[in-house]
Amino acid sequence: MAELKAVEYKRFEDIKHIRSDGTEYWLARELSVELGYTEWRNFSKVLDKARLACKNSGFDMEDHFVEVNKMVEIGSGTKRSILEYELSRYACYLIVQNGDPRKEVIAHGQTYFAIQTRRQEVADYFNQLDEDNKRLVVRGNIKQWNKMLAEAAYNAGLITNTEYAVFQNAGYQGLYGGLDVDDIHKRKGLNKEDKILDFMGSEELAANLFRITQTESKLKRENIHGAEAATLTHHAVGKKVRQTITDLGGTMPEDLPTPEKSILQVEREQIAELKRKAKEKPLMLDE
Repeated sequence: MAELKAVEYKRFEDIKHIRSDGTEYWLARELSVELGYTEWRNFSKVLDKARLACKNSGFDMEDHFVEVNKMVEIGSGTKRSILEYELSRYACYLIVQNGDPRKEVIAHGQTYFAIQTRRQEVADYFNQLDEDNKRLVVRGNIKQWNKMLAEAAYNAGLITNTEYAVFQNAGYQGLYGGLDVDDIHKRKGLNKEDKILDFMGSEELAANLFRITQTESKLKRENIHGAEAATLTHHAVGKKVRQTITDLGGTMPEDLPTPEKSILQVEREQIAELKRKAKEKPLMLDE
């Protein structure tokens, strides 16, 4: 296993570039190939999300996503200019964070590009964000952790979609005082196709993130097996989180206000704003 990781890490080390001043960077187009993206347009979507995450983390995007022009041959000796990015290690980390952690190459990339951040600085900046940007940050974390929770549940023995639906409902019922997914959906007045997580404020999202991370950790730590045992665990964790909110004098999640805009709408608006600021410089060419 150690030898495999060394090989996987080497693939990222091999495409690292060093500037004359000794600083390191990676080219977005080279990284996309190593991460298994055969279509540039698919990678550019991940890149957009990473740039937005960088902005919401309080860092200057221009320091981590440096725009450069690259000449490429298009046949018969003719060349044209395309947009390229010189990526910092942090930028690469944000990119792989938006990938699927179940893919081995993405998992290795997350480890390779992992950086140590000062938690207090991050927390301070988070508290300065407006509500919509707080929602974006927490919802992004939930997407990643939900993938890992699904994997942990599968390893615990939840195989069918029905078993996983019951498992998910149990977690919500524990946290929401008996309300399941359908109940919460109706309480928020959502359409059938809407996802309830996309219509939560930052406080409600944070409570659910805690439920998800603690359930994933408990399933793995205690080596829980069986659909029933895993489902009971999810319910117990959700109930414990609810009790913690009670002990702190907080508002129950079902009583928190439902935002008017979905996370998807907020994300689309923010990405569109980034592109507007770039004016005639698009985030990436669609090839």
